[in-house]
Amino acid sequence: MADAASLHVPLPDGATGVLVLADGTVIWGKGFGATGNAVGEVCFNTSMTGYQEVMTDPSYASQIVAFTFPHIGNVGTNDEDVESHVEGAVGCIVREEVTPPSNFRAERTFGDWMADNGKIGLSGIDTRALTRRIRLAGAPNAVIAHDPEGRFDIPALLRQAQDWPGLVGMDLAKVVSRKGEEGWSGGAWTLGQGYSLGESEGRPHVVALDFGAKDNIFRNLVKAGAKVTVLPGNASLEQVLACKPDGVFLSNGPGDPAATGEYAVPVIKGLLDRDIPLFGICLGHQMLALAAGAKTSKMHQGHRGANHPVKRVGGNWGPTEGLVEITSMNHGFAVDNATLPDNIEETHVSLFDGSNCGIAIKGKNAFGVQYHPEASPGPQDSFYLFQKFVGSLG
Repeated sequence: MADAASLHVPLPDGATGVLVLADGTVIWGKGFGATGNAVGEVCFNTSMTGYQEVMTDPSYASQIVAFTFPHIGNVGTNDEDVESHVEGAVGCIVREEVTPPSNFRAERTFGDWMADNGKIGLSGIDTRALTRRIRLAGAPNAVIAHDPEGRFDIPALLRQAQDWPGLVGMDLAKVVSRKGEEGWSGGAWTLGQGYSLGESEGRPHVVALDFGAKDNIFRNLVKAGAKVTVLPGNASLEQVLACKPDGVFLSNGPGDPAATGEYAVPVIKGLLDRDIPLFGICLGHQMLALAAGAKTSKMHQGHRGANHPVKRVGGNWGPTEGLVEITSMNHGFAVDNATLPDNIEETHVSLFDGSNCGIAIKGKNAFGVQYHPEASPGPQDSFYLFQKFVGSLG
């Protein structure tokens, strides 16, 4: 690991942005978006579309996203494609310089949107080489910085990267979660019409615990036929029960599931004891597994993208058992399938590496998946999970 005090790196001509890894590697580029610097874990995402949804996914809190697709920003940005107004990714790394948008839905350039939202961008980077580095050595801690004048204190940025503790043991759900109860309204999006208003009368009531949810999750619950109330991720069991839920949804979110589970797992255990139906995705899936006795662990590189194949291996799918779904994923932690106790059935596995992607609690109406069935961005293969959950509530 490099010594920050002795690090002297010449500034290339025209460089206005830099990525400084905790091991001392310095990668120069052209900055865009917000100015300043931000620290986080560098990960890569293989999605070809939906960069705005990716950047506003709260699951990316304290992360810097390297996009493997080279042309990011060419369709601009718009207000409809924002997944959350809380903290998401702190920055992004792209291969090609961001060009003016060419899309009839565009309202602003990607660079202007990044600046308005306090996110730092870095272009002109060999993202293939960076991706290979992450695949071989794991996701590094780093600082991304942008200064139009090209003024960078590299030793100070290196110290910042080295001093950052990393995501293991970090509870970020408390940072991105809603702070109070919210009655959700709004359903699926349609071109030319926007998001539907949704309905609530006569529908089963789903209480969603927000650990850093994307809004499209709630829209899909509405589309599947539910009335949705959203509570903060740290809501007590009494607060959840006071809403008289027919079922409880456990959302995605950032950080270490074991850390967030310190307060969330006891609530989930209480819901399981009362036989209240549960459905969790991503972080919610991981905490459901923790509540049932399994363990989670940090992944070497994580799964992030909109092209991840997942196979159904259990869960009484009938004629569709063995079917492969192409899914949207964003996680750096996973349920350790070697620790699944007898009361958990594994229902889905990744065809990339065999890691756990789904569980069901035996004898309970409680299940979870590691991927994002709401997509945004991504394929629509997995909407049936919302239908399965809401349909089971009567």
